[in-house]
Amino acid sequence: METEGVFAPETLADAREAYESVGPAAQTVVRETATAMDFDGEEYRERVTSDVVETARDAMFASLLVVHVGDWAAFEDWRADAAVDVTLLGSEDVDGVVRHVAPFADAAVAATYQDERDAAVATCRRAAFGRLYRDAL
Repeated sequence: METEGVFAPETLADAREAYESVGPAAQTVVRETATAMDFDGEEYRERVTSDVVETARDAMFASLLVVHVGDWAAFEDWRADAAVDVTLLGSEDVDGVVRHVAPFADAAVAATYQDERDAAVATCRRAAFGRLYRDAL
């Protein structure tokens, strides 16, 4: 089982702290992206809204969630002992599974893959954010 990522919040307070911590970076990324796109001051004020920065923060936070990557057998072993509800995205007829657990929500999201590991990692993280974090944060 391989683990990658930065944020593995145990509590909702930990999740909020981690989410808040990426706010300044999200603002910087949006500002630098707008500069690279040659936005003038008026266009920047018109197009770079708080929703744009919030979307960047959401994406950054999601992309930093810790995931566990392994084969189907390891996932089944983990799931047999897991004390959380698991949402499984994808087919059970593949070899690989990526999962993210949110203990504060008593829930996990898993995405399966055969060949596209990176796509499954991204899918798992986005789905975990959407299903486990967005409303809570």
